[in-house]
Amino acid sequence: QVQLVESGGGLVQAGDSLRLSCVASGGTFGAYDMGWFRQAPGKGRLSVATIAWNGVTTTHADSVKGRFTISRDNAKNTVYLQMNSLKPEDTAVYYCTAKSRFTTGSSWGQGTQVTVSS
Repeated sequence: QVQLVESGGGLVQAGDSLRLSCVASGGTFGAYDMGWFRQAPGKGRLSVATIAWNGVTTTHADSVKGRFTISRDNAKNTVYLQMNSLKPEDTAVYYCTAKSRFTTGSSWGQGTQVTVSS
């Protein structure tokens, strides 16, 4: 089982950029599909972006497409979310998730808060 720790959140103004990081331990990182979810106040947890185990395939939610980019560095056991042109509606707790290619179920980090002021 893999453990995940997110970092990089903070308070920024609309139009600013942030890069979130998620460091994985306790597993073989290259065996995991990775992703980012977010949960805004009063709303459910929604998928933001995903990246396949080998980094070849990525997906991004329509709400962030063209502004956010997911990437990974398997040598550092780390997945990133580069967030540009941030909007107030991006305010949420952002969670990292890992899904093994070979088992069912997913692992989750504790989340990092992103707040975007207008």
